[in-house]
Amino acid sequence: MTDNDIRTLEDLGDAVEVIEVEEVAVTVYEQKLDAQGRAYATGKRKDAVARVWIKPGAGRITVNGRDQESYFARPVLRMLLQQPFEAAERKDQYDVVCTVSGGGLSGQAGAVRHGISKALTAYEPELRAPLKKGGFLTRDSRVVERKKYGRAKARRSFQFSKR
Repeated sequence: MTDNDIRTLEDLGDAVEVIEVEEVAVTVYEQKLDAQGRAYATGKRKDAVARVWIKPGAGRITVNGRDQESYFARPVLRMLLQQPFEAAERKDQYDVVCTVSGGGLSGQAGAVRHGISKALTAYEPELRAPLKKGGFLTRDSRVVERKKYGRAKARRSFQFSKR
């Protein structure tokens, strides 16, 4: 049938060809654990780098050998660490041990959050979709802009005076 022969909906139904579609390859992620049964990941934010290990437990988070309450004193920073667990609905199911270096406390908290998210996907690959949707697996690439010559800071000029 050509395009000129189609005049009614019945003619259109006869003209349609059914095309079989090949199966699409789906990426299957597998669990990656070390000899102690922990999942490891590295998280980064600004100048901070966090090495994170997670294993099933009561929900304790240890940062550089200290409890999270003593290391991250501000409640906002502790809230950052809990976000991946809330998005994955796994609150108080994993113990986290991490070492973090570089940057300030805010960058370190972001690095630990990034590391926790990546370690969760290594431990439970099916959690990748909710964590990816929440934006926890993407490294926040914003860093401090460098200082330029002839300027007081990155963009700030020296005060101008006519005299």
